[in-house]
Amino acid sequence: MINGLKKAAALGAATVALAAGAVVGTVGTASAAPQDHRPPEASHHCVKVAGHWARQWHPAFRDRHHRWHPGQWTRVWRPAHQECHRGPRG
Repeated sequence: MINGLKKAAALGAATVALAAGAVVGTVGTASAAPQDHRPPEASHHCVKVAGHWARQWHPAFRDRHHRWHPGQWTRVWRPAHQECHRGPRG
């Protein structure tokens, strides 16, 4: 009879330890889950910009034959893109 009580006590202790481990495991898993932190819609502003020609300055330089080439403006194509600006933090 004493052996039966010892077995029951050991089984009860093991059950309590297993249940406590399961509770701690779920708490750790819940806190480690990835969270979605996006900025509010008002602080993120995107504008779609169409493709356009822009002027770009090329500075003067001297080439490898020691000839002087003055600076000049050239036109370069800027393809369509999206510009996003974040608002002030606050």
